[in-house]
This record gives sequence, structure tokens and C-alpha cells, in this order.
Amino acid sequence: MRRALLGEIEGTCITRAGELEFEEGTIGIALNLESNNVGVVLMGDDLMIQEGSSVKATGRIAQIPVSEAFLGRVINALAKPIDGRGEISSSESRLIESPTPGIIH
Repeated sequence: MRRALLGEIEGTCITRAGELEFEEGTIGIALNLESNNVGVVLMGDDLMIQEGSSVKATGRIAQIPVSEAFLGRVINALAKPIDGRGEISSSESRLIESPTPGIIH
């Protein structure tokens, strides 16, 4: 099982925490902002990212789809199914930093 990877972006002008997109299409989340670098959690395949790759802030807060169709499924950090059972349909999404729903409704 792969886990989210940590990285660092140097010489950046990213000024706030939020979603990032690398030129290769990988999504990341900027977490710690310092004067000349940004700590980032990579939420996808990091194999194509190389030193010198460009990255841009999307201006969004990262979201993932939510649905009861996810129950019993195996997904990656971006809620993509990795269990070989096909796509999962969802018409709703939530911010990744949302409070978790209660156990009892």
C-alpha cells in the first residue's frame, strides 16, 4: 500500500495553504509555508515529478467525492478505486479537512 509522500518546493511564490497541481498532473497539498519553500503532501503518483518540475496553486481547497457507494471499497488518497471493482459514482464532494460525520445519526 502506498502512502502520501512528503516533498518540498523551493523558490516558490505560493503564499497560502491549499491544493497544488504539478505539471505532470499530480495533486498535492501545501501545508507549511516558509519564506523560500513550501512543504507539500503528494496525493498521487510521484514517479513523474522530477527536480525542476513546475507547480501551480489551484486556488482551491482539496476535495474528494463522497457517497455511500464508497462503503466496502478500497480507494487511494484521492478517492480513486484501487480494488479492481470499477469506478465509484458520486454527485457530492467534501473538503478534505471537513469534520467527520458522527457515528450515530
